[in-house]
Amino acid sequence: MRFDALPLVEDTAAARPRIERRAVRRASGDTTFYEVPARTIIDRVPESIGLGIGWAVSPYRGCAHACLYCAARRAHRYLGLDGERDFGTAIVVKTDAARRLRAELASPRWAGEPVGIGLSGDCYQEAEQVYRLMPGIIAALRDAGNPFRVMTKSALVLRDAELLAEAAEVAEVEARVSIGFVDDRLRRAVEPGAPSAQKRLELCAELGERGVPCGVLMGPILPCLTDSEDQLRAVVRRVAEAGAAGITPMVLQLPAGAREWYMRWLAEEHPRLVPRYEELYGAGPLAAGDYRQRVVGRVTELARLYGIGARREPWRARRSADRQLALL
Repeated sequence: MRFDALPLVEDTAAARPRIERRAVRRASGDTTFYEVPARTIIDRVPESIGLGIGWAVSPYRGCAHACLYCAARRAHRYLGLDGERDFGTAIVVKTDAARRLRAELASPRWAGEPVGIGLSGDCYQEAEQVYRLMPGIIAALRDAGNPFRVMTKSALVLRDAELLAEAAEVAEVEARVSIGFVDDRLRRAVEPGAPSAQKRLELCAELGERGVPCGVLMGPILPCLTDSEDQLRAVVRRVAEAGAAGITPMVLQLPAGAREWYMRWLAEEHPRLVPRYEELYGAGPLAAGDYRQRVVGRVTELARLYGIGARREPWRARRSADRQLALL
């Protein structure tokens, strides 16, 4: 289905949330799409997020996966939308994302730094089936030779595997599939719209087979729920079996806007853990430093033990070797 085939939503001043006045509202089932032009498309990423990347491209705000802990819920409040109720069903779509991206990549002020795609909403969520923004975004980055990282939980990324592989020939490109834990019962509670961990592991393996380097963002690791030795080892072992190019552990963050919903769920489902969370997150959105260091350190040790990324060459070295072979 094309986006222009979606029915328009009756628009009244009372119904319209505080987003761009030029937004066009369309409906598909229980989901409302707010189509807006992008003022800018390359945004700064706060260092505190811990992704190791300074810039992001976000074609969608909101996410059908509706992960309870998602820090992007906070941005929905700024748009006049409800961070809990609307996050998974009110999706803001930057319909001109690819055109805007080409213009910003061509700017003399842009230094060609790596960008992450999909931080404020999975870039391959269900909305992408309708709007198909990602092929144009990938092509723009490929044509500019700009390095980038795609972050997703969705197998829809396989649709663009060939295009991603093309981009990987001219710039450092990586897909990152997020898998924080392999407990499917817990996944249904806190990631209700996301595929199972097994499907994401299969996605990681298939991307690698198609020539797209794929790593795993092992996050969020949930304190007292998914941080035991057995649980950490289970995830790392299965990530290694999937042939992941690397693994990046990330402990749960609880910024305002996500903290309220997650802590309410915790109080309802695991009330005995609330005091421990209050202790860990008493100073802000990040868990206590010694706790994070311990968990991240253990995952790093396990990744080394299972050989994750051990045979992966740096992109520049790999491309240099490829060019030398081509000359022979």
